[in-house]
Amino acid sequence: MKRRLALAAATAVALATVLSGCGALDTAMDCVKTADAIATSVDHLQQAVSDASNDPTRIEESLNSISEELGKLKDTTDNADLAKAVDDLTKGVDSVRTAVKNGDATPDITPITEAAGEVAKVCTPG
Repeated sequence: MKRRLALAAATAVALATVLSGCGALDTAMDCVKTADAIATSVDHLQQAVSDASNDPTRIEESLNSISEELGKLKDTTDNADLAKAVDDLTKGVDSVRTAVKNGDATPDITPITEAAGEVAKVCTPG
């Protein structure tokens, strides 16, 4: 009886370890996918800022895309470094959005690119 109980307990611990490992892996994969989406959105933002004289609405569309991805990432993380990077990126997006609303057709997006790089660094496995 003790042996069966010990075996059941060991199996439960092993199963919990495997399942929690899968959860961590799923979270890491979500982080990588979202970081990639953010990087793509930042690339689009850089292009939109470069082409602002042709189509100023593209800046707002790019900022909205980044904000959407940040919302997804913030909802799925409990990593303090990633949360800080997401907060920094959100502040950068807000800053650029304010600059555009105040008439700046070519806002400085350096805070966004730097914070997006930090998100990518935190999300990179290994």
